[in-house]
Amino acid sequence: MRLKIVFLLLLANLLTVAVARAAHTQAQLLLSADTAKPGDTILAGVDLKMDVGWHTYWKNPGDSGIATTIKWDLPPGVTAGEIQWPLPKKLPPAEVTTYGYKDEVMLIVPLTLASNLSAGPIDLKANVSWLECNDVCIPASANIKTTFVVSDQIQPPADRHRLEWIIEKGINYWKSKVPLPLSSEDNWSAHAWWGTQTNGDTRPLVIECFPIITRERIIIDTADFFPDVSENFEIQAATENLFGKTSGFRLRKLVKKYSGDWPKEISGVIVMESGDRQITFEVKLPVSDQAPAGEIITTQTSPENSKGIPPVPAVGETPAPLSQSLWQMLLYAFIGGLILNIMPCVLPVIALKILGFVSEARSSPGRVRALGGVYAIGVLMSFLVLAAIVIGVKAAGHQAGWGMQFGSPIFIVCLATLVTLVALNLFGVFEVTLGGKTLDAAGNLTSRHGASGAFFNGVLATTLATPCTAPFLAPALGFAFSQSAGTIIFIFLTVGLGLASPYVLLSWNPAWLKFLPKPGAWMEKFKIAMGFPMLATVVWLFNIATASYGKNVLWLGVFLVVVAFAAWIFGEFFQRGREHKILAIIIVLILLIGGYAFALEKELDWRTAMLETDTTSSLKESADAIDWQRWSPEAVAAARAAGKPVLVDFTADWCLTCQVNKKTSIEIPSVRQKLKAIGAVAFVGDYTRTPDNITAELNRFQRAGVPLVLVYPKNSDADAIVLPEVLTPGIVLDALDRAAH
Repeated sequence: MRLKIVFLLLLANLLTVAVARAAHTQAQLLLSADTAKPGDTILAGVDLKMDVGWHTYWKNPGDSGIATTIKWDLPPGVTAGEIQWPLPKKLPPAEVTTYGYKDEVMLIVPLTLASNLSAGPIDLKANVSWLECNDVCIPASANIKTTFVVSDQIQPPADRHRLEWIIEKGINYWKSKVPLPLSSEDNWSAHAWWGTQTNGDTRPLVIECFPIITRERIIIDTADFFPDVSENFEIQAATENLFGKTSGFRLRKLVKKYSGDWPKEISGVIVMESGDRQITFEVKLPVSDQAPAGEIITTQTSPENSKGIPPVPAVGETPAPLSQSLWQMLLYAFIGGLILNIMPCVLPVIALKILGFVSEARSSPGRVRALGGVYAIGVLMSFLVLAAIVIGVKAAGHQAGWGMQFGSPIFIVCLATLVTLVALNLFGVFEVTLGGKTLDAAGNLTSRHGASGAFFNGVLATTLATPCTAPFLAPALGFAFSQSAGTIIFIFLTVGLGLASPYVLLSWNPAWLKFLPKPGAWMEKFKIAMGFPMLATVVWLFNIATASYGKNVLWLGVFLVVVAFAAWIFGEFFQRGREHKILAIIIVLILLIGGYAFALEKELDWRTAMLETDTTSSLKESADAIDWQRWSPEAVAAARAAGKPVLVDFTADWCLTCQVNKKTSIEIPSVRQKLKAIGAVAFVGDYTRTPDNITAELNRFQRAGVPLVLVYPKNSDADAIVLPEVLTPGIVLDALDRAAH
């Protein structure tokens, strides 16, 4: 009778194995045995079958997704262990990378029976929840169950062939895909260490794995590391192979910290491909602060795997201590700041500064030195504010770049208004007054309040200098943006010293002022003439604003005209008039408030920039111009994979150096012909709105801002050729010649 009951229960088990169907995934619970003794451990397999094109996620879903969960409803005496996850696949859509499973996966869970478990049938139940995704993602769940028998005597299965199929083709098959922990018997050694210094809340991590002793040479074609999930940090999916095609591998990944200290240990799965053979290990690796002694890291990278990963200087290749490299960068920062004085961005302010020196030619040496010092303080304070902004942006988890404020349309509108007022002041339309005394804030130092004017001159020079990147300045800023807050401040102040030093030096050597023209009536005319470069600056800013507002930028022009009209009324009827001053002020306020409300707020909607809708079309400017394509890491990788040389121009509308490079050395007939002759593909990375992905790419090449021009050789294994900040046609043509061979 007992045998008949057992037989009927086993038959019922086979007929009632629970199958639950969600929208696009079937969930089923399978067991490695129909009967088990008390104290045994059996394997449960939660089998998920997905429709074609659909996928579910691994325990670490990656950039998006949700890991599958199992909530067991087990009788007393039965305990479920941890899920054993088969190796997932990287699922790379266009924007994100995730880890998951397509078609089918079986999650293995050991079930342990208590030694005192009573004999008889036992029901096993579980609720399985998952996220299934194709073009859309749908959360789904299913209640699954099955029954098995606890018995001191193992009975033969009712359907032996079916059970063997479940074990061999199901549970054992998927269990073989579960990575095993790395042990000394595996003959492999794995290590991890931090690459370069931290860049805010991100830090490069280097992982290597090599055989200890092997009789055969195992050539690793590809390698990767699939990290476990952590609440305090994230090891991002993008991978950079430092070298491969050897008996081991070394790769670099980027770690983003959310809270706490940097991890002292990482865990995950090492995945290696060698021909048709796949080698996987589950590892827990301590993270060292430096590479193992004697190691040398090459800097050759795979272009398709380098997205978002900043390069690490080769150990042994650039072993200079931080103090030495810091002093070198400080020297570069000072020289770069010095060169900023002759960049087109700052030229209008320089002319005003020279005018100020002419005005003070006959003043006491002490006064001249004081005004030079005040100008330097204005510059240094401005750079200190810029450094604070950069530190704040990085602390908030965002990408920071040189000139990033010019990516804000609000900043452009405010600066255009300010420079318009400076130009009108130079034209004599109105005067800036303080306490009844004349203060020419644009740099006229002849008045009693020349110190205030000198300070403003320093602020204005710094503001107009930030769109420019001078030679020597780019590497210094690129270094600074990857360092601590103290180093950022130190380097920014050094750039400011370089920018201010010519005027400080001149003010402390009054004898040199004798080479300047003598003061006279010409100075007033020169001052008015300097208003026109300021107006040219307004036109330049107006052009930059077009990228954010499109045709609607006309209303910015209307607002500036209203501001100019209000300034004229203020100067003519309030400052120089004798009657109706109160009426003049009322009219000025009506004009400014009405112009702001109507032109900026209502018509321009100046705090909301226009979104770019066309991201696929060519950026070719004319029939015979270069056929520019929009930059993306994937587009560059595809072109290089096709064996084509690649030219990449990272530029911005507000970067005058970029525009000069383009007009004189890139968008010219000889370069166009060379690009066609070698079959090169040209990409433009528009940094006008400072997108994060371009900021990350600039940082990868140790640059803090544009311009950055790269030439990739047609050999996809070769490194990019990084061109200098200021270009000539010969430099570009020479790089393209090298890329074609």
